[in-house]
Amino acid sequence: MLDRDNWVLYELSYASWSGTKWNAGAGAIFDLKTNNRRPEGWTSTDAAGLAVLPGLVRPDEVLRRQPITHATRFSVKRTNGYVWPASHRGASDAGAPPLGLRVRLKASYDTSWAPAYLRPLFESWKTYGLIVADRGGNCYVQGVMDARWDNATLNPSFHRLKITDFEVVKLGWRP
Repeated sequence: MLDRDNWVLYELSYASWSGTKWNAGAGAIFDLKTNNRRPEGWTSTDAAGLAVLPGLVRPDEVLRRQPITHATRFSVKRTNGYVWPASHRGASDAGAPPLGLRVRLKASYDTSWAPAYLRPLFESWKTYGLIVADRGGNCYVQGVMDARWDNATLNPSFHRLKITDFEVVKLGWRP
């Protein structure tokens, strides 16, 4: 839940509305007026301890066909520890990437084949990249659920990308 008046993000797991109040099994609170991250060792509603909402792909961003100026979150099947900006270890799978790892689409990658509305997203990945945020589907990019997505176009476009089309930006960084 986003409190737009105060720029506070409440991310809840196993949330339900009782009719008078929200209940949840777990949650995390993010002050979006700051760049603060979760304390070391703290998780959130994802394994990396990152806020979920800022990294989701949103249809309003894609459909306006203008530059998208943030990294996109994605999941992988196995992880091994974490690097900054992540704050939490999801697992210790030997040879797997750490949570918080940032990759980007290679600058030389030709996106001209992609549907016009997806090109700004793919181009944003050349600059802002993607961050390993959780365990789940392998190289699964996450977005907001919305009827405006055209899955008949979206899924084949994502499936056309290969991991070799990407490069590691930096294995953890601190500003």
